Amino acid sequence: MRDLLQRQTPYRNPKWLAAVRSIECCVLCGAYGTEAAHRDEGKGMGQKTADCASAAICSTCHHEAGNGKNLSREERRAMMDKAIVLTLIELVNLGKVGVLK
Repeated sequence: MRDLLQRQTPYRNPKWLAAVRSIECCVLCGAYGTEAAHRDEGKGMGQKTADCASAAICSTCHHEAGNGKNLSREERRAMMDKAIVLTLIELVNLGKVGVLK
């Protein structure tokens, strides 16, 4: 199943990224100022993963999750997974994501 997901064209949605960027504080450390950071797995050189696998994190956390030398690859991916889940929760709490009726 993992191979099937990796071969699909990544989901792109500028409105999703705008919603992620609208979260003012980093979902990991609470620092003011965020960027939409994409998950770093299942992509080719120069490509980003699906926009829905992005997180509202500060530049420091983004660097640590993507290139940090203090964490193993597994720890960096776990950090991003946590940030993506926390971002989704925050988007729901802000009323930017919901269930269609």
